[in-house]
Amino acid sequence: MDKTALIAMSGGVDSSVAALLIREAGYKALGCTMRLWEGESSPDSRTCCSLDDTEDARSVAFRIGIPYRVFNYKDDFRKYVTDRFAEAYEAGLTPNPCLDCNRFLKFDRLMHQAEELGYHYLATGHYARIEEGEDGIFRLKKAADPRKDQSYFLSVLTQKQLSRALFPLGRLTKEEVRRIAAEHGFLNAEKPDSQDICFVPDGDYASFLRKSRGKDYPPGDFVLRDGTVVGRHRGIVGYTVGQRRGLGVAWSESLYVLEKDPVSNKIVLGTEKELYIREVLVRDFNWIDGKTPAAPFRCTAVTRYHQKEAAATVFPGSDGTLRILFDEPRRAVAPGQTAVLYDGDTVLGGGEAVENRRGD
Repeated sequence: MDKTALIAMSGGVDSSVAALLIREAGYKALGCTMRLWEGESSPDSRTCCSLDDTEDARSVAFRIGIPYRVFNYKDDFRKYVTDRFAEAYEAGLTPNPCLDCNRFLKFDRLMHQAEELGYHYLATGHYARIEEGEDGIFRLKKAADPRKDQSYFLSVLTQKQLSRALFPLGRLTKEEVRRIAAEHGFLNAEKPDSQDICFVPDGDYASFLRKSRGKDYPPGDFVLRDGTVVGRHRGIVGYTVGQRRGLGVAWSESLYVLEKDPVSNKIVLGTEKELYIREVLVRDFNWIDGKTPAAPFRCTAVTRYHQKEAAATVFPGSDGTLRILFDEPRRAVAPGQTAVLYDGDTVLGGGEAVENRRGD
């Protein structure tokens, strides 16, 4: 077994303890931080990727006795994460940039960096597990701590990537991780978890898009499904599917955002009942074991992080698409979200939701 590992260190407590555990397991290790974004930050934001985070990571690396480097991936981050996010949002979708960051930066660009430097594995602070079966297939499993499980964000990984990834925290709880950090004197032992998107620390997607794209988004009509105009919106990128507050529409009952149509610049509103769907079409599905099932099968599915899993029947297509038919209607599934399938604790894969069919 090649015991060399590049360790992705964000400056948080999770990746710091992951680095410690890799070091204690006898790996020749190199700690590193990816410089991705240096935009404006909010004093109340809880994101990763700040200069302070880099110094925290450097401090931990020094304390546990491993070398440390910083890699500048800002151009890649803009190309594969922020630009893709902006393009998707402008197209009326609801993307998840954290999945793209894993797919294109951490487990692609950084994994290739590890190879170039002579390190076989890439270790991260994700809460998830990897198990290699007797058949030689690597399976992605949920973390032991269901509250922190991050397998959703890893559903885009391939067999090759899983074979070279290490998730040392997969069997630990958050409390155990903080205790280990405190016992070793890590300055970030009680550091709050990052929760916001690093390049939108204040959560104002519309302002970010206006600034990054250098343009404004004109107002347009709020309409019902039958075309009835019920108000005016302030720019289509300022709204999300399922939103109720802040619409400024007076109606006989509460209205929610059902769909966004960037071509006509209209936002379709409807009742909460109309938010529920039974069937989702998914494209570009990544089967983690590399094998597309030949027949429909039963599993559970989610369309956003920390959503309760729902029972469903899946109908795989030969062209990388599949249909998910939920047993019970699901609320506010938005095109652009990532649908992830599970078989118990095993992640089957994930893909982009592109079309919904509503229940009665």
